[in-house]
Amino acid sequence: MNNIRNFCIIAHIDHGKSTLADRLLEVTKTVSGREMKAQVLDSMDLEQERGITIKSHAIQMDYVQDGEKYVLNLIDTPGHVDFSYEVSRSIAACEGALLIIDATQGIQAQTISNLYLAIEHDLEIIPILNKMDLPNAMPEVVEDQIIDLIGCKREEIIRASGKTGEGVDEILRSIVEIVPAPKGNPDEPLQALIFDSVFNSFRGVIAYFKIVNGTISQGDSVKFVNTKKEYNADEIGVLRLGMEKRKTLSTGDVGYIISGIKTAKEVKVGDTITHKERPTLAISGFEEVKPMVFAGVYPIDAEDYEDLRAAMEKLQLNDASLTFEPESSAALGFGFRCGFLGMLHMEIIQERLDREFDMNVITTVPNVSYKVHTTSGETITVYNPSGLPASTTIDDIEEPYIRSQIITKSDFIGPVMTLCLEKRGTLIKQDYLTAERAELTFDLPLGEIVFDFYDKLKSISKGYASFDYHITGYKPAKLVRLDILLNGEMVDALSSLIHFDNAYPMGRRMCEKLKELIPRQQFDIAIQAAIGAKIIARETVKAVRKDVTAKCYGGDISRKRKLLEKQKKGKKRMKQVGNVEVPQNAFLAVLKLD
Repeated sequence: MNNIRNFCIIAHIDHGKSTLADRLLEVTKTVSGREMKAQVLDSMDLEQERGITIKSHAIQMDYVQDGEKYVLNLIDTPGHVDFSYEVSRSIAACEGALLIIDATQGIQAQTISNLYLAIEHDLEIIPILNKMDLPNAMPEVVEDQIIDLIGCKREEIIRASGKTGEGVDEILRSIVEIVPAPKGNPDEPLQALIFDSVFNSFRGVIAYFKIVNGTISQGDSVKFVNTKKEYNADEIGVLRLGMEKRKTLSTGDVGYIISGIKTAKEVKVGDTITHKERPTLAISGFEEVKPMVFAGVYPIDAEDYEDLRAAMEKLQLNDASLTFEPESSAALGFGFRCGFLGMLHMEIIQERLDREFDMNVITTVPNVSYKVHTTSGETITVYNPSGLPASTTIDDIEEPYIRSQIITKSDFIGPVMTLCLEKRGTLIKQDYLTAERAELTFDLPLGEIVFDFYDKLKSISKGYASFDYHITGYKPAKLVRLDILLNGEMVDALSSLIHFDNAYPMGRRMCEKLKELIPRQQFDIAIQAAIGAKIIARETVKAVRKDVTAKCYGGDISRKRKLLEKQKKGKKRMKQVGNVEVPQNAFLAVLKLD
C-alpha cells in the first residue's frame, strides 16, 4: 500500500493533458510501441475526432525508482466545463493532482475551478508547464501566474512537453515523492468509491472503483450503499490498457468489478461498495447530478421509441450526468425529456446516439428549469414551456442564476462586457491578473447562456477568453411563454420561455426564419408568434398556384374570373383539411437563431 500512488490530471481544454498522459504511459512501458497512438486513453471515436476528453479514463502504470517498484494509478479527466461532475468524482478517488498549464496561454478559467476542487479534497498539487517546445512559450510570465495562484516556489514548477517528452521523468519522480500513499486500513470493513461505470453488452455493467478501506476478493457478496442492491463479485481486477483479472484488491487499489448487473439505474457514480456481511457507511460527497439544460429528444420514426429508451439507458451508464424521463408532444409524438450539463454535453449525446446506436432523433429547443409560484401558494418546477400553468394563475416565476468567471485578454474586456450585459448579466467584480489578462465575474441568468453564449464569447475574444461557472440559486424574472402557431395550430416543440424584453424581437425572427424553411403548400400558411392570446408577429408562406387561366385566349373577363373563383374555393377547402409538416432543419435553425 505504501508504494501505491493515485493521481489525476487537471487542466483547461487543449492544454495538452491527454498528450502528456501518452508520454507517461510510454515512459513506464504500460503501452507497447505497437499499441501506441495519439491520445491513447481517449478511446471514443468522438474524442479522437474532436481532440477533447469526454470521459474520465483510469489506467495503472508500474514505475521503478531507486530499485523500488511503485504502482501509479492515473485518472485522466475531461477539461470542459460541462463535465465538471466527472472531474469532481475523479478528484475524490485521488491523493494528488498534476496541474497542467499551457506555457503559451497561461492560466484559464477552468484550470482555476478544477484547482479549487482539488484543494477542497486536500490533494497534493504538482504544477507543470506544458508545451515548452513551442516557440511562443512564455515560461517566466506563466510561472509568475502559477506562483500567484497556488503560492508554490519557482523551482517546484516542472517544465515539460507532451510532444517531445521533456520533463516526463521528473514528473514521475515528483509523483512518487510528493503524492502521499493512500490512507486507510485493510483490516476494516470494505469501503470502495465508484468513480465511473461502463456498459458491456456481454458482461453487463462494469463499475470502476477505488478502495478506501478494507479488501475485496473474487466471489465476495457485495452491497451498493445508495441503491441498496446486493451482488456477487464475479470478477475483479485492475485497469491496464485492457482489464486484468486479480484474486483480491486491497486498500488504495483502483480497479473494476463485474457482477452481472444488467440495468443502468443500479450503478451510480459516487456510490459506495461494501460487504453484505460487514456493511459500513457511505463515503461522503455522493450527490445526484443536477442537470442544467433540458431538451426533448424524440425518435424521427415513432416505432423507434422503445429502441431509443434502450439506447438512452445504456448511454446513461457510460455517462452518469445524463438524466431522462418519458414525455409526449402533440407535434412529435412520444419521446424523452432529457437533462444535460450544458450545450456541448447535449451535442455529444446526440452524436453518440447517432453513432453508437444508429438512432435518428429530433431535439427540441433547449431550456432550463424554472420555479413557478402560483396565486394559490404552490411552487411548481417547470422544465418545459408547455407545462407552464395559465398566465392568470401565475404569481411570479424564478429562473436559475449562475456566477461566471471569464478570463480574457485586456483588449477584449469591452466586447465581453457588452455581451454579458446584453444577456442580462450583472458585473460583480473585475480583477487584473497581469497587465495583459483580466478576470471578470458576472451574475448571469442560466437561460441566456444556454444557446450560443459560449460560441459568441469565443468569437469576440478571438478564442482567448475562457469561461467557467457554478449555479448560485434562483431569482424572480419577468418571463413570458412565446408560442409559434401554424394556421392557428400551436407547435409545442417550438414554444420557449423567454424574458419579456426579448420576446418581440425573438418572435419576429422566428417567424421570418420559419417562412424561409417551411416548404410552400397548395394553400397559404400563416406563421404567427403569440404571447398568450396576443399575436406579436406574423409571416405568410404563399400558396403554390397553378395558372388556371392559361387556356383562356381573349374572350370575356368573366370566364377567367369563374376559373379563379373555382380555384379559390378549392384552396379554401384544402386549407381546412391540410396540415403543415415542419421539417427537421426548421427545428435546428430556430435553435441557432442569434
